[in-house]
Amino acid sequence: MKQILITGVAGMIGSRMAEYILKQYPEFEVIGVDNLSGGYIENIPEKVRFHQLDVTTDNLDTLFENGQVEYVYHLAAYAAEGLSPFIRCFNYQNNLVATANVVNACIKYNVKRLVFTSSMAVYGIGTPPFNEIHQPNPVDPYGVAKYACEMDIQIAGDQHGLDWCIVRPHNVYGQHQNIWDKYRNVLGIWMYQKLNNEAFTVIGQGKQKRAFTYIEDCLEPLFKAATSEKASKQIINLGSSTETSVIEAAKLLQEIVGGSAIEHLEERHEVINAYSTHEKAKSILGYVDQTNLKDGLLIMWEWAKQQPKRERKEWDTYELDKGLYGFWKK
Repeated sequence: MKQILITGVAGMIGSRMAEYILKQYPEFEVIGVDNLSGGYIENIPEKVRFHQLDVTTDNLDTLFENGQVEYVYHLAAYAAEGLSPFIRCFNYQNNLVATANVVNACIKYNVKRLVFTSSMAVYGIGTPPFNEIHQPNPVDPYGVAKYACEMDIQIAGDQHGLDWCIVRPHNVYGQHQNIWDKYRNVLGIWMYQKLNNEAFTVIGQGKQKRAFTYIEDCLEPLFKAATSEKASKQIINLGSSTETSVIEAAKLLQEIVGGSAIEHLEERHEVINAYSTHEKAKSILGYVDQTNLKDGLLIMWEWAKQQPKRERKEWDTYELDKGLYGFWKK
């Protein structure tokens, strides 16, 4: 049976992608890999052949040795942009080194295509909306790691014949998001805060603009990223065409959850405006931006209210605490 391998299968995109493939494309068996550091085993569909492995350090050969893996989605990452300057080594190990291990396996076992989820963070500071020909200019180690992964994958394509598609999704939200991580996923952070009777925290005045993207709109495009000939060796932005300021998003969620105070925190080193064009996603992957932010948040909030009380992710120590923002200090 043909197989698709998904790293990060316990996370939001990975688990929802596994669900989608199993339902819409039952001719494929899904092999799932995750170390469960940021995702939850409850997210993984029962029919997934799951392996609890760490792609940074563990041998991946056993996943590929039967020769049935045709496509690989490398989704595993720790996407905490703002935190990445304070956990540099961890950031590069879990993003760049992990990707190198996956690339090696894809080359060794003649995978038909590797789909790599990069990030809007590679663009860094510039003049949005960003399109795919913009020269990346990342401003944090996370963006640097993702850009380095992109370059390494393209080198593997040129030197070893690896077929690839690099997708740059941005601000994806929805069911199965990790709302218990205080360092990433602002919409999930706010939902956690509401569930725990805390104020919504907003960095600075909340003027940062982002294009929040509902997960359901991304699933078929991601499948085509692996299977469509048109997606071969393409870099593609994937996400909403509607930019929203962070404070506007907070006020919208206030209405949905029945009210919440807003607490403004100190500003941090980050890109203020991060949104892009999506012509390639529409023409190559058939992307349709059909779920507006209000509707997507309504669905996600109903899901969040049903979640168990889990311990919140916090770092006991940081690699570097010089310049650490006050809201992350113990």
